[in-house]
Amino acid sequence: MSGAAQSAPLRSLLFVPGDSAAKQEKALAGEADALILDLEDSVDPANLPAARARVATLLAARRAGDAPELWVRVNSPASGLMLPDLEALSGTRLPAGLVLPKISAAEEILAAAALLTGLERRLGVAEGRTRLLILGTETPRGLLALPHYPAVLEAAPATLRRLAGLTWGAEDLSAALGALGKREEGGALTFTFQLARSTCLLTAAALGVQAIDGVHTDFRDTGSLERELASARRDGFTGKLAIHPNQLAAINGAFTPSEAECQHARRVVAAFAAAPGTGVASLDGQMIDRPHLVQAQRVLAAAQRILAAAPRKGRA
Repeated sequence: MSGAAQSAPLRSLLFVPGDSAAKQEKALAGEADALILDLEDSVDPANLPAARARVATLLAARRAGDAPELWVRVNSPASGLMLPDLEALSGTRLPAGLVLPKISAAEEILAAAALLTGLERRLGVAEGRTRLLILGTETPRGLLALPHYPAVLEAAPATLRRLAGLTWGAEDLSAALGALGKREEGGALTFTFQLARSTCLLTAAALGVQAIDGVHTDFRDTGSLERELASARRDGFTGKLAIHPNQLAAINGAFTPSEAECQHARRVVAAFAAAPGTGVASLDGQMIDRPHLVQAQRVLAAAQRILAAAPRKGRA
């Protein structure tokens, strides 16, 4: 994964309205790896100036290394509100990262990264410190643009280094399509929304960044959340967006390698170490090949990053 993606584990990212001090205080004491202070969908346009001021005040009070990380979802580039959002933050400490919604082309990511570079220079912080998480499936044009991300972003290495991950959303896409529903009777996503999810996952893997699964909107239905988490972890997602604090424990647990997984991964690594110079090894009477080693190394690296971040949790 890229340097940005490795800097901290992002298993759980909880949306919090930018204009709600009460919800922010509760979330700061919670279990999320990151809070997404929202200036977009959860804020009434009339409250946006107050939300910007509230978020700027919250960021100014933070110290380097505090947990959870504070991210900000700004308004989309097409809205005309993203630049004022960023300007409102420019007189204070920048967030750990920005969530960019309704992205319709990779070039919009380049433009946002250029704006961030200017703000970082103005504030005297290291260029590239502020990371990016992209919501690229919220419009039909955005979904169709995802396969073009690697060619565009790999030609702009400074921007690619900022990229922490990609995530996806179904609600805005559903509205844009005029869809009457997103799921089959059994609960599975319909083809179009499964396509959005899978394209996000594949593009993130191609770029070497985290793939963050979208929100589970029914926060009272813990059973369906657990099924969705099992599916996401199985397919290769490494984290999930959350809309309610009661989702966080399940999300963190799902994306934390278990001790049994780590033990198995260590045995796979040891089996290959005992068979140097070959592409296969034997474990429990079965032949395993290099992809098994790669996956084992991935599990152990994820566990190590989560363990390294653990001492930060709970600091205010």
